[in-house]
Amino acid sequence: MKFLKLDHIGIAVPDLKEAVEIYRKLLGKSPEHYEEVAEQRARTAFFSVGETNLELLESTSPDGPIGKFIEKQGRGGIHHICIQVDNIEKVLEEYKRAGVLLIDEKPRIGAHGKKIAFVHPKSTGGVLIELAEVMK
Repeated sequence: MKFLKLDHIGIAVPDLKEAVEIYRKLLGKSPEHYEEVAEQRARTAFFSVGETNLELLESTSPDGPIGKFIEKQGRGGIHHICIQVDNIEKVLEEYKRAGVLLIDEKPRIGAHGKKIAFVHPKSTGGVLIELAEVMK
């Protein structure tokens, strides 16, 4: 099991266009990538920051994970951190054997077409962790 780097930090935002303008001013550049991730019911914008990325996420549906997060929090904020791994299936198997509570026991497709899976915050001290396999 090999953890490669922090892939990105996911930030839930109520309005993607407004958030992009804020981060454009803060970072002095435009997003490198926009994408709609239908399975997650979200629109995203990615800003590269050094070796990692900031992923701004706007819900496309009130019952999607980002919509529910914003409703529960009453605002946007850090939604998850994503760690890049070399073999997501192997990591998930090792986590299952270790008794780690998973949201996804099998990978699914996320932004950029990467294989992803989420670890339940109950197993991480309250932090939602996304695993993403390196594109090969």
